[in-house]
Amino acid sequence: MISEQTKALFDREIVKYPSDQKQSAVMACLQILQVEHGFISAESEKLVAQYLSMAPIAVHEVTTFYNMYNQRPVGKYKFNVCTNLPCQLRDGAKALHHLEQKLGIVMGETTADGLFTLQQSECLGACADSPVMLVNDIHMCSFMSNEKLDQLVDGLKSAEA
Repeated sequence: MISEQTKALFDREIVKYPSDQKQSAVMACLQILQVEHGFISAESEKLVAQYLSMAPIAVHEVTTFYNMYNQRPVGKYKFNVCTNLPCQLRDGAKALHHLEQKLGIVMGETTADGLFTLQQSECLGACADSPVMLVNDIHMCSFMSNEKLDQLVDGLKSAEA
């Protein structure tokens, strides 16, 4: 069920598009639900599809295409490490493996304390700065050596203490 407040937020996004193209608001509607719930469930996808008169699979395709939509609960800090070819050639995979070791998890998992989720990203559009990662879908971190990765993780951990 979508609350009246959420419907109002959806409608605010929908009016930005011609009335016969309200499906164009799908990304904004998914983001609204993610802010409310922390992730996009299959049920949330169905609700968005129904509200926008879309096929549920079309909404699912959007959810699964973009890294910014969490399909399950994630940690307080979500790390998306670029592993596309240019980053691979400049230690992107090494950065991912270093974080796996440092955090004690593998890609796609969340630490037991709920602080960190580690994901790979196909491309973050900063090839010249690789290895790169995106923290919480907002903060781009460039030239992430093992030392810089350690400083980031340790700094976030100490901020939580």
